[in-house]
Amino acid sequence: MKRTMKKISFIFTMMALLLGLGTGVKAQTWDFTQSNADDVAALKAATSEWTYTEASDRYENKVAINGVVKAGSRVLALTEGLQVNAAEKKLRIDNAKRLQLAGKNVTVTIPSLTKGQTVTIVFASTGDNAVTFDALTNLSGASGFTAADKNTTQTGTATVTNDGAVSFASTGGSINIFSIKVEGEGTTPGGDTGGNDPVIPANDHSAGQNTNVNQAILTLSNGTRRYYNTTSVSAIDIDGTTVTVRQNAGDDVFGNSVAGISFAKAEKSDFENPEGAVEILESKGWFESAYVKFGLFDGVEKYNVYVKGGQYNSYTKIDDQLVRNYGSYGRADAVGLMAGTYALKIVPVDPNGNELNDNANEATGLTVKPYDRTGYAHFNYSGVGAYNDDGTLKQGAKVFYVTKNTAKTITTTVAGAETNPCVGLQAIIAGYEKGGDTTPIAFRFIGKISKEDLDFLGSSSEGIQVKGRRADSEMNMTFEGIGDDATLFGFGFLIRNCKSVEFRNFANIRCMDDGLSLDTDNSNIWIHNLDLFYGKHGSGDHEKGDGMVDVKSDSKYVTVSYCHYWDTGKTNMFGMKNESGPNYISYHHNWFDHSDSRHPRVRTMSVHVWNNYFDNVAKYGVGATFGASVFVENNYFLKTKKPILSSLQGTDAMGSGTFSGEEGGMIKAYGNYFDTACKNFRYYTQNNPSATTGYDAYEVANRNDQVPETEVTKSGGHKYNNFDTNSSLIYSYTPDAAADVPAIVTGYWGAGRLNHGDFSYTFPDNVGDDDADSAYDATLGRLLDNYASSLVGIFGDEGGQGEGGGGQGGGEGGGDDPQPIPDGVILGSFDGSPSNSMFTVAGDYGDGKITYNGTYYKKGVKMNSSGKITFTPQKNYNMTIVLATSKNGRNVSINGVQSTVSGTTNTDGNYYEMEPIAITAGTQYVLTKGSTESMVMLIILTPVDE
Repeated sequence: MKRTMKKISFIFTMMALLLGLGTGVKAQTWDFTQSNADDVAALKAATSEWTYTEASDRYENKVAINGVVKAGSRVLALTEGLQVNAAEKKLRIDNAKRLQLAGKNVTVTIPSLTKGQTVTIVFASTGDNAVTFDALTNLSGASGFTAADKNTTQTGTATVTNDGAVSFASTGGSINIFSIKVEGEGTTPGGDTGGNDPVIPANDHSAGQNTNVNQAILTLSNGTRRYYNTTSVSAIDIDGTTVTVRQNAGDDVFGNSVAGISFAKAEKSDFENPEGAVEILESKGWFESAYVKFGLFDGVEKYNVYVKGGQYNSYTKIDDQLVRNYGSYGRADAVGLMAGTYALKIVPVDPNGNELNDNANEATGLTVKPYDRTGYAHFNYSGVGAYNDDGTLKQGAKVFYVTKNTAKTITTTVAGAETNPCVGLQAIIAGYEKGGDTTPIAFRFIGKISKEDLDFLGSSSEGIQVKGRRADSEMNMTFEGIGDDATLFGFGFLIRNCKSVEFRNFANIRCMDDGLSLDTDNSNIWIHNLDLFYGKHGSGDHEKGDGMVDVKSDSKYVTVSYCHYWDTGKTNMFGMKNESGPNYISYHHNWFDHSDSRHPRVRTMSVHVWNNYFDNVAKYGVGATFGASVFVENNYFLKTKKPILSSLQGTDAMGSGTFSGEEGGMIKAYGNYFDTACKNFRYYTQNNPSATTGYDAYEVANRNDQVPETEVTKSGGHKYNNFDTNSSLIYSYTPDAAADVPAIVTGYWGAGRLNHGDFSYTFPDNVGDDDADSAYDATLGRLLDNYASSLVGIFGDEGGQGEGGGGQGGGEGGGDDPQPIPDGVILGSFDGSPSNSMFTVAGDYGDGKITYNGTYYKKGVKMNSSGKITFTPQKNYNMTIVLATSKNGRNVSINGVQSTVSGTTNTDGNYYEMEPIAITAGTQYVLTKGSTESMVMLIILTPVDE
């Protein structure tokens, strides 16, 4: 076989050019009371440009600024879109507090505004001098700009006089700025609202989005995008408000319609295809995984594939089931990878089982990123499902590869199950319910699996039932798809009484009722990177099926993120009427692609809805009822009929309402973007107080502002509970700017499966403002009904499969290499469950409430007559035990012998830290009660050679 040499290596730099073209800046807020981690890192590194003062956590410019504010090559996200004219030492960034103009006549400019827009500035003097912004350019009708000292926070509002830039400065002295907001679309000279009808080319020569090539991306003023492969573009000309893309196929001329231009780097690796080697067709890294596609080698029916990088210092064989045949090519996916740079090697195997190393080939430079674990599923909890937070499988995890041929035959023994061994997917899951086994377990779906392929259904209405023995039972289960074609067809999941369950990277088509129904008493559930399509085709409001993700009946600490909803009907329902709380839900970076309603619909619960892309939503976006508290932050609404609704008030109390006859829920809003088609909503603001029908959402000037106690729903008198400003109830996160959300969510690292899955469909571009657009798409439905994976099978013998793993998979049996011994320090916490599967716990948990090295741990193991922690280390360690001072005990018994080592008490952290104890590899250690009952919060194992 002849192979030609081919080198693929891209160094195309991604950049974003925010242009003041066409309609200019729309609704936008700059909040200087928030910080951006990447900004801080850039400021800290740019020591020649910025001085840092630790006492005040302040950065001050060393060099004059005349234009955008930068640190090194980075344009600061904090001030992106603004221009500043400030001499050296005249601009100060007080981290997460304010932007300070440290002197007279320091000017801030907002370019490219439209006549009639409103600019609001919240600010105050820096000292005792009474000053205000009194040098206003291209702003009229100003109010609230009254000279005052530092004790008075001013809110100044003015209207843009003419299209173009506005600026403001103080001639009296220094000023602290807390926020700037631009609102409204303004008016064009003809009197129409701007931006609704962009001038686009008569002949469109753009390409589709393709992550395999470098592309230029034009974002139009109506929120849509045009993609151009850079290899075919000779130039992009900008002349005033006109942008021309020049290419051989023809020029595309955009008049008064381009809001921004950006460039996307191809997601690829480096590889060569020398003569005689396996030909690599494509290879990429993704979230905690990497894959390679390769040409088939003559006379070879099996390939061994190896991974190197991250936790693997040398090439380590991945499980055979991860290497699959797609007829015209082969594919291998390495999963369970921590973030880093990886290489994959493909080695053909001859019929006698010998590796043909001379014909091997490798792809290098694969970038692997971590999944985004931000949200309530991981709030004060680590290791949701079968994986550690670093992306690797938990120690001792079982791995099962589920295909249409093995779903009925996978086999394992489950401790305490009524019948052993358990045979079949549903049977194994049911065994966990009966026995209470907490061994981590990953079910890896390969190809298309239909309802008929399953051993049986635990729920006749939903499909697979995942049920714990009692409320919030520890399950440690992950259900994940392999590659970009894993698809579950004709069934969904019913989840009850479960804690620590994860669903990732698969598609759900034609589910029986709900795609995922979190029905009763669940916690720490993580649902992410799914493609969710039509359910069972019914009549009336079930034409597209029922719900896709429902969270109800005291399910709490749930994250739904990076999911792609394809024209779904009743998309998400959170809450019934009987929850006792707390029921905290995170809902972020989801893509609602021409879907209808419930994004989500919320009863009773506290829900954080942020950085979602509402893309042509036909009925309504977020709906709150029955005392819900919903924080809607930094979302992007494109052609969304009714973006935000609170039952029986505001928009829902007007015209054709109502979406619900239930009592109202309170919505707090901040930083959201609405295109010009989003007209059916009304905010409460300081300048637009409550109307007689009430408001849809209470908009705050700053993210950390609370909704006042005096604000209640029109129906039911419910208050907002301000959960999002309570540091003990909200997680750490950094929201993306609303304007960036569409590109993030639809990009390679965005919503849905790897590579956005193997199914593609372009919705007809006929979406308007009426409910007719929520109609069932028969073409899409027909394509879904006829969907088939191109998977031929797994190379080698797929039959008779039991537990997979070993090698790279890390489970029991089925692999050739042992599980790698963990590197570095192991920190075992017991915040309601062991963070590391090395540790087995018997007895009860209790509140210890300690802070150790800056991290808060709430729960620990009660070392009383029934408390016990058992583990066997894989190498020699020094063991440090941390006890909570809430219990009197200051020691434990180790293998029946009371420890006599001393320790130290940390009163600020509320813990007692015992001196290190040497422990030996391969020896089982059992920790029990010492002289007095104690509470073990942490076990820290430090390798003796480190």
